Amino acid sequence: MNRDNKNASLRNEFVADIRDIITTSRIAAIRSVDFSRVMMYWRLGERILVEEQQGKERAEYGSYLLQNLATAIEPEFGSGFTVRQLERARQFYRTYQIASAVRSQFNWYQYRLLIQIDSNDKREYYELEALHNAWTGRELERQINSGLYERLLLSNDKQSVLEVARRERLPEHPSEIIKDPMVLEFLGLKSKASYYEKDLESELITHLQDFLLELGNGFSFVARQKRIQIEEDEFFADLVFFNRLLRCFVVVEIKTHKITHEDIGQLQMYVNYYDRTEKMPEENPTIGILLCANKNNTLVKFSLPEDNKTIMTSKYQLYLPTEAQLLTELKRELNNVIKK
Repeated sequence: MNRDNKNASLRNEFVADIRDIITTSRIAAIRSVDFSRVMMYWRLGERILVEEQQGKERAEYGSYLLQNLATAIEPEFGSGFTVRQLERARQFYRTYQIASAVRSQFNWYQYRLLIQIDSNDKREYYELEALHNAWTGRELERQINSGLYERLLLSNDKQSVLEVARRERLPEHPSEIIKDPMVLEFLGLKSKASYYEKDLESELITHLQDFLLELGNGFSFVARQKRIQIEEDEFFADLVFFNRLLRCFVVVEIKTHKITHEDIGQLQMYVNYYDRTEKMPEENPTIGILLCANKNNTLVKFSLPEDNKTIMTSKYQLYLPTEAQLLTELKRELNNVIKK
């Protein structure tokens, strides 16, 4: 390397270091400001609750106190101190009464989402998952609105879901990570009778980051339309991922129709191919997921061995589920467990 090239390389390295220092400092400053705001609301909530308890004999005292407080401070400090915000601050302190339990990684928007969750177990799950996966506020909101916790409960008991979230153990079965149904509202597609599979696949690739978030923890993209050559015949697996928690390949086949036993057989062939030609000895058996518009659980059951642990089916939907829909699914799953 001549002197000019060496000097240019050193200059580029120097500039890169300066940029890194500036970017890191800016991120740290933003986090510091965000956490200061969080603790401000925590202290507000504590002070409001102490004052409120002094007038606890009067049921109307709490609302009277907040209304007068907002009237006094909102003109001076702005919209962050409305009656609604003061109510949130009070609820924040009620939910997290130990200051050390307040996480510096979360901003006020994320805590506003968490304190709206009534169930302690459900709130703990989302808090831990947001922490471990560095979810933004928007990502946390999306996971809550899509019923991630409830969808995992459809195939798992509450204790196992929390144990994985707490990192007390690694997931042992695909159902502890993979959801059914999968919610693909981020594609922005309107519900209609059918889509071409290649179009749905293209949209998933375009929105790959969102799809990885929906797939769950530990997924990395490997290939699209993976060519599989078997003697003179060639096939193409729609999507291939690797999951570092399950330590295995995951082959996803997309079907925009109600699945058939031929679909299951095709996916089983892809899984066998990956196990026999791609999987390393230290890796776990490949998992196959049929992502379908509709499915027949009884057909799936009889198309697969009783001890099947590698082929899963997941119905996709193009809209966020309502709470009523999630409760209906939970009740149906509970009834199926009781019948078994």
